[in-house]
Amino acid sequence: MTTCTVDTLDEEEVSTVHVVDDDESLRMAMTRLLRAAGYHVQSYASAGEYLLRRKPGMNGCLLLDVRMPGPSGLELQAALQNDRDALPIIFLTAHGDIPMSVQAMKQGAVDFLTKPVESKALLHAIKGALAKQTSETHSRRSMDEYRNRLRSLTEREHQVFVGVVSGKLNKQIAADLGTVERTVKAHRSQVMTKMQATSLADLVHMADTLRAAGYVTE
Repeated sequence: MTTCTVDTLDEEEVSTVHVVDDDESLRMAMTRLLRAAGYHVQSYASAGEYLLRRKPGMNGCLLLDVRMPGPSGLELQAALQNDRDALPIIFLTAHGDIPMSVQAMKQGAVDFLTKPVESKALLHAIKGALAKQTSETHSRRSMDEYRNRLRSLTEREHQVFVGVVSGKLNKQIAADLGTVERTVKAHRSQVMTKMQATSLADLVHMADTLRAAGYVTE
């Protein structure tokens, strides 16, 4: 791996890079490089060690070798694929080929790099992986919050919510539900309060997000 001068991160940008590789000298080199760039680093000698030491809610990304004793990098990726807390993965290997890289990318890898790797390319890939993790974490937290707000609605409020985000007028919703417009207005006010919506557009955005995840049906 070539060396280069690296820019350090601002305090709020510091994240952890989890290096999983059975080559101790490689792990040490990566640790030096990444710490010089301002990252926290955790290293693991095998996929099994990573699985044993990982904790829910860890942040950062995985820098993962493909060929290791025990489970391979691709097997670790497959095991983590449906894990809610799985971190973005960058593969770094001396034994990669096209089918292997295609498999890794199809399973969601952020990048597939070959040893020796240029420091600039590696740091660029890590920056991208961490940005992906930040975005996914934000989206997941928003979804959790929206889902909790939705669950706080009564059955009738939920019906009004669906009507409102479908673009129906209060009069139409009242007719659909066999009630009066005044009652719909009262429920609509409760919906806005419980969903913490600042506007109709805000409420529709939440509904679209929840609908995409299957939490709202027409």
